[in-house]
Amino acid sequence: MPSVCFYFEVHQPYRLRPYSFFDIGARNDYEDVQQNRDVMRKVAEKCYLPMNALLLELIERHQGRFRVSFSLTGIVIDQFMEYAPEVLNSFRELARTGCVEFLDETDNHSLACLFSEDEFRAQVFRHHEKMKEVFGQSPRVFRNTELVYSNDVARIAHDMGYAAILAEGADSVLGWRSPHFLYSPQGCPDMKLMLKSYSLSDDIAFRFSNREWPAYPLMAETFAGWLHRIKGNGDVVNLFMDYETFGEHQWADTGIFDFMRALPDCVLSDPDFDFLTVSEAADRYPARAELDVPGYISWADAERDLSAWLGNDMQKDAFRALYECLGLVKYVNDPSLNEDWRRLQTSDHLYYMGTPHASDGDVHKYFSPYKSPFEAYTNFMNILADFRIRLFAKANQ
Repeated sequence: MPSVCFYFEVHQPYRLRPYSFFDIGARNDYEDVQQNRDVMRKVAEKCYLPMNALLLELIERHQGRFRVSFSLTGIVIDQFMEYAPEVLNSFRELARTGCVEFLDETDNHSLACLFSEDEFRAQVFRHHEKMKEVFGQSPRVFRNTELVYSNDVARIAHDMGYAAILAEGADSVLGWRSPHFLYSPQGCPDMKLMLKSYSLSDDIAFRFSNREWPAYPLMAETFAGWLHRIKGNGDVVNLFMDYETFGEHQWADTGIFDFMRALPDCVLSDPDFDFLTVSEAADRYPARAELDVPGYISWADAERDLSAWLGNDMQKDAFRALYECLGLVKYVNDPSLNEDWRRLQTSDHLYYMGTPHASDGDVHKYFSPYKSPFEAYTNFMNILADFRIRLFAKANQ
């Protein structure tokens, strides 16, 4: 019985305010409060509230047979509390159905796994505690920021007690293998590795409204037919995507909500199919083989590696300068500085500095609040310069 596993990432960064050279040493309010509020309110109305209402409708209509998984970053939850508490309440309502699972990740949506295992563990622990406090769930599945994954990430997650971990079904890793089976990470035989079916996921997340796409307009019956073809050739279909796909990236007038409203009926028309949360799929299906991923992969850009955040010299310089603060941040251990430093770790800040080629460049521009990657770099480094002044001043008190 093949199972369809929907997983949605919910994330909004704290965007930084314009910060000039002359602000260094003069002010330490780094975030653009008005922009953050405006973006949250806009996405809440276009995506979070209508899509949560639709999922609740589907769960009730199908009497629990429709099930989904989410990861909500810690900083998006913080912004719900500040700017859109009704959104957080709608997620709590979904949690109470018993058909919605919440996963763990780094609290600040960071790349901490690349520089400090201790900091990485601390951020994951903070997120885990937040999931228990906000939703009453103790997540059993881990997904790293932007599905950044390697053997080392799996090892740490396994050591922290997670039963399963998500990753991109990258061709460079899978080779001839299929993402429609479960695997185990190298050296973690009792842990399940679930891989995104990127082609089918991207049909919804990216190609849905593309009028040049041969499958346009995509109908729920057509997509369900593609899923049904997997019967006999896989255990799972992992549809992983940004939650903002619905209503924000794909606007309501594209028909994306109508598509999702119709899809469960079309999938369940084949009695051999069902919907599961990712932990339920990990419990039901065996790992078919061990998968060795010595280098880092992700779900970003065509390369599906770290180049979306560390692909040019500006990004590498900002990354290095940010994490050079680690030792002194730990030594000072000031709550305000700790919070600022962790928010500066949010991977979006590096993403805005990216200079990818072709269509990936358009995606970076779409998300960035800056006119250019260089402006993003300059603004970030000015803020980091002020942060370092505050950090050294505190250390010398």
